[in-house]
Amino acid sequence: MNILNYKLYYFLGIGGIGMSALARFFRHYQKQVSGYDKTPTSLTEELENEGIRCHFEEDVEALKKLLSAYKKEEVLIVYTPAVPKEHSEYHYLLSENYTILKRSQVLGEITKQFKTIAIAGTHGKTTTTTLVTHILKSAGVNCFSFMGGISKNYNTNLILGNTTNSPPSEEQEGTGTYMVVEADEYDRSFLTLHPQIAVITSVDADHLDIYGDASHVKEGYELFAKQVKENGVLIVKKNVDNDLMLIANRKIYSLNLDTEYCAQSIRIENAQFFYDIQSPVEPVNGVELGLAGLHNVENSIAAVAVAQHLGIKADVIKNALRSFSGVKRRFDYRVKNDNSVYIDDYAHHPEELKATISSVKKIYPDKKITGIFQPHLYTRTKDFADGFAESLDLLDECILLDIYPARELPIEGVTSSWLLSKMKLQNKKLMTKEEVLKEIAANNKDVILTMGAGNIDTLVEPIEKILKNKIEKNKL
Repeated sequence: MNILNYKLYYFLGIGGIGMSALARFFRHYQKQVSGYDKTPTSLTEELENEGIRCHFEEDVEALKKLLSAYKKEEVLIVYTPAVPKEHSEYHYLLSENYTILKRSQVLGEITKQFKTIAIAGTHGKTTTTTLVTHILKSAGVNCFSFMGGISKNYNTNLILGNTTNSPPSEEQEGTGTYMVVEADEYDRSFLTLHPQIAVITSVDADHLDIYGDASHVKEGYELFAKQVKENGVLIVKKNVDNDLMLIANRKIYSLNLDTEYCAQSIRIENAQFFYDIQSPVEPVNGVELGLAGLHNVENSIAAVAVAQHLGIKADVIKNALRSFSGVKRRFDYRVKNDNSVYIDDYAHHPEELKATISSVKKIYPDKKITGIFQPHLYTRTKDFADGFAESLDLLDECILLDIYPARELPIEGVTSSWLLSKMKLQNKKLMTKEEVLKEIAANNKDVILTMGAGNIDTLVEPIEKILKNKIEKNKL
């Protein structure tokens, strides 16, 4: 199968971060690309500006009209499991025997043509993928990259290695061209990849609606590790190596343990992290990371291990880490001055919340931290309720939004009120988005932290605007 042989690429769930990158990839090669998503977003607006048609109502008749211009074998349907099976367009396409592939299968086909660097992990994979991409780009390495977030350096989730509109050659393994991809564990998607270099950042239990229990999550990652090519390398965090039964050739990293790759002399100055990276290849001293958070220091160590495996020198790596602007919604500073700090983060798992909140507390030890959290999925909230409560208790003040259901139907008794009742923190409340904005407008907060993977991102710009208006008023 040559994935670029089709003429029309139709996406069910085109507004997803991974799906939109694929849509952009095919559009770059002058293909007709269009698709459906549930709601319009800033990302779907960008796609439409790039010539990719999006619609937001299930419309089988309009779909039939679109398809009538093509032979059946000229059409590829790309779908995400986040789209419900009862979706009317999906049903029609299935009944008419169109070629339908999951997003992960399509990505797997694309990566077959490249030396692939795949970054996996319950958390840390988006930032690490984007860091690796930025280091490679800074070093002049020809690379394509599918990122699970919007890189602030490049303002996109897709990097194209060549600047022409001609398709990549059938086999680019020997050309020095690399494909960097975020390897998604949801629905075991990452098992479509066969990387030259793989990274596993963490294996905490998640997606138990798919895996069932933690042991099957670990089994999934062990299978992913076996996908690494025979002459390739696996880069894993120390506690991952302890948790998994791994046989692949591997390199071990950690934040500050006695491992091959680790950080030393970590210090914080003006909310900035400075440190040295120990390495068996070449030390990288005097690192100044353009992204806050101890968990991001750890992500940068994994990225350095990848870069050094490709022969990139320490001075190039160091400059790239300094110029890294981060990823939208990953420890994303929206407002930062002496009076107000506002950070937005995608954290939606107890361990991610713990890492984000702990990092904020380290950076601002004397300030009151107000966290606004939107739980994502009823199943995840149910499976990890105690962990969520424990992590949110680290805040000085917690505001909970209702659970964002995404693809799920409600589960009786699983609500944000129920989660709130499990927390020991006294200063906690349940609010609507509108009430949150009124609260922030009426009261001064030292540090505000929004967290979640649902539509909490629609609060980001309004909160930012409120805080910036307050700053301007204080100047008068």
